Amino acid sequence: MQVPKAAEDADPATRAETPPQAYWRRWSEDAPSAQASEDKPSSGEAPVVAAADAPANDSVTLPPLGTGDEPPYRVLIVEDDRAQAMFAESVLNGAGIEAVVAGDSRDVMDTMQRIKPDLVLMDLHMPGMSGAELTTMIRAHESFLHTPIVFLTGDPDPEMQYQVLEIGADDFLQKPIRPRHLIAAIESRVKRARSLGKQRMTEASRHPATGLMARPVLLQALSSALPSPAGGVYFIEIEGTSTLRERFGYAALERLMTEAGRRLGELAGAHPATRLNDHSFLVYTPGLEDLGLDRQARVWRDGISQHAFEIDGHTIRLRAIVGYAALRHGFNDAGSALEAAESASRQARTQSIGIASYEPPEPGQTSDLSEYLRDALADDRFELIYQPIVAVAGGDEAQYQTLLRMQANDGTMHNAAEIVPAAEQAGMIHDIDRWVLERALVVLQHRRAQSRPVRLFVPQSPRTLAREAYADWLASAIAVRGLEGPSLVVDIRLADALIHSVTLKAFCDSLVPVGVQFCLSQYEHSPDADSLLSQLPLGYIRLSARYAHADAGALRDAMRTSIDRAHRQGLQVIGHSVEDPQAAATLWMSGIDFIQGNLVQQAASELDFDFKNAVL
Repeated sequence: MQVPKAAEDADPATRAETPPQAYWRRWSEDAPSAQASEDKPSSGEAPVVAAADAPANDSVTLPPLGTGDEPPYRVLIVEDDRAQAMFAESVLNGAGIEAVVAGDSRDVMDTMQRIKPDLVLMDLHMPGMSGAELTTMIRAHESFLHTPIVFLTGDPDPEMQYQVLEIGADDFLQKPIRPRHLIAAIESRVKRARSLGKQRMTEASRHPATGLMARPVLLQALSSALPSPAGGVYFIEIEGTSTLRERFGYAALERLMTEAGRRLGELAGAHPATRLNDHSFLVYTPGLEDLGLDRQARVWRDGISQHAFEIDGHTIRLRAIVGYAALRHGFNDAGSALEAAESASRQARTQSIGIASYEPPEPGQTSDLSEYLRDALADDRFELIYQPIVAVAGGDEAQYQTLLRMQANDGTMHNAAEIVPAAEQAGMIHDIDRWVLERALVVLQHRRAQSRPVRLFVPQSPRTLAREAYADWLASAIAVRGLEGPSLVVDIRLADALIHSVTLKAFCDSLVPVGVQFCLSQYEHSPDADSLLSQLPLGYIRLSARYAHADAGALRDAMRTSIDRAHRQGLQVIGHSVEDPQAAATLWMSGIDFIQGNLVQQAASELDFDFKNAVL
């Protein structure tokens, strides 16, 4: 269809209509020349771009921008004015750039997590949430820390420009802007960001001393390959590290583990390998058939166990425990595969050969249980109850631990101690953890709206926290609800943290900028446990229930050592399972900061404890 030209006496500079999507060349057919556009002032609100540079030939389709095998450039346009958003989208699409529009600022974080844009092109003034606020939120996510943010606005205020640049924006473009200038600005930013991203990946992809892969790089490679019909994941654990630490010290043990990592790297060859925590490693063998998995496990075990290591002038041999999981079992994400291999390593500890393979439960063993838990979720038979955590020095700050319960068909109530192991066996711990966290966030939001803020300690499994994008989802959920990060404390059991310390550190580090706090629960003094106090960005520890009865002897001394060490790290200590005044007095005299237990109040469905007038 031929598009008619405008009348000769029409004033082209006053054109404000917006073209249909992908018709920017045809729409600009009668646009003024670049010189005329510059000489004649515009009227009304500035359009997103000036059409002067748009080519008139609409028969040319530009290929998506990108080099070689790289994906095309992808830009997220954040603009509440639909007409201007469509025009910017059509300009970028016409230049071979993929453009996605988010018209509601509340959808930005979810959209970014879904499409992973190379650049964000954003308006400054939008209803609901300003561009400056969105920039702060985006920069709080580690995965988007280096994503270029370019503002395109008609606001001429230089102070506002300085403000958004200070909080993390990369550039500030003034409306109206010519298409070629907009495209050039975006291309240069994306090229530079991709180049820097490759450089950061190269620098961070290998440990300088061992040559092993960085853990996120390996897990990303594993995730990209799943599901896979072949290959395996190996969880390799070095036994006896606690004894070695006590004898030689932490620094010497770290040097020894570095040597063990270097040795494993030699054995792994082309297979990706990484260090998981103080004493365990992960190896991924893509494409390896089942017949070779056990043979390879023996290579890892023997290659480490038969090697002579030096530590402070002593020659020692290390015992390696190997658990592995065949990828043919149908894992859909790296967290599930790692969990299966770790489960096999626990079984390997009980085997004389020190090797075990993961075998999924028989369908008959878990199908009924899985369906029962799924039915409970679907029928909303889970519920949260809350137990107050009271400051021994007094105060009116409301804080509770959330406790999970589930009502069975016969009316029986099951507590978390029964639910969590069953959920882990049935492969549903992630679903239940997310339900708990979502319900807790709703409570925090309601209390904030009532001007009655509360802090909630919410238990989570490290298997859930290791899931891809779980940290991003949580950060986004907090931002969307307008919550303050410190109102949420993620509660992690010590036994889990000792195994998943690297995973947990990555999760915690990604949420520290949001303000989320962390508590290490069921804490007991040990060299491994003490090392976690400095490794993880904790705010609290909750003592083991055993310490509530530590009225004399070595147990009381260990409790006081734990409390002193925590205080030196700047952590606050919660005394747990306090049932009687004698236990409360023992904990109070040992220097705890908070007390929790039935002596204070039993867990209940309401958050109505009177913190201000509580007397301990």
